[in-house]
Amino acid sequence: MGQCGITSSKTVLVFLNLIFWAAAGILCYVGAYVFITYDDYDHFFEDSRCGLATFVIILLLVFVTEVIVVVLGYVYRAKVEDEVNRSIQKVYNEYNGTNTDAPSRAIDYVQRQLHCCGIHNSSDWRNTRWFKESRNNSVPVSCCKPNFASCTGSLARPGDLYPEGCEARVVKKMKEIMMHVIWAALTFAAIQMLGMLCACVVLCRRGRDPAYELLVTGGTYA
Repeated sequence: MGQCGITSSKTVLVFLNLIFWAAAGILCYVGAYVFITYDDYDHFFEDSRCGLATFVIILLLVFVTEVIVVVLGYVYRAKVEDEVNRSIQKVYNEYNGTNTDAPSRAIDYVQRQLHCCGIHNSSDWRNTRWFKESRNNSVPVSCCKPNFASCTGSLARPGDLYPEGCEARVVKKMKEIMMHVIWAALTFAAIQMLGMLCACVVLCRRGRDPAYELLVTGGTYA
């Protein structure tokens, strides 16, 4: 479960980082090209059809990428619960209670941060290899509520332990994260759509209306 959540989160973050870095790189390149190529900025503004077309194309590419992110986010949001269900039992069975073991650290971290214990509840620990080998009728201390300092994870004192399982908490948290990503992508996409529409209006009017006023007229801004 821990590995599944961490791997999925890292995949989403890496994918988004690549998108934003690519968009930033393209915009920086275009900006640098404009400043290096056009020493006379009046000339650039007077002949801005190419610049506007390039701007529209860049926005369109980023817009399409963000639409893909929204679609993928929605699709994977629906699959989160299935993925967690498929891997959670295996990860709990690999728990050995040591800090050097990645699944053990992940499970302890998730249980402390999400205030949960076991898959569905604390009794799920009875079916794990770690519980059977330890033979002390206890669950990991990461299941203990923070206000019970004397808690040792004993199942004989269920009031000291988190009552809710981690599966539901992990699924809920991952869906929340993916919804934030979807809404952020939709917001940026809407802004870029507005920018594309404005640029297209300027291009169309410049090509069809001979009385169209340039941004720069007679060396001064209009």
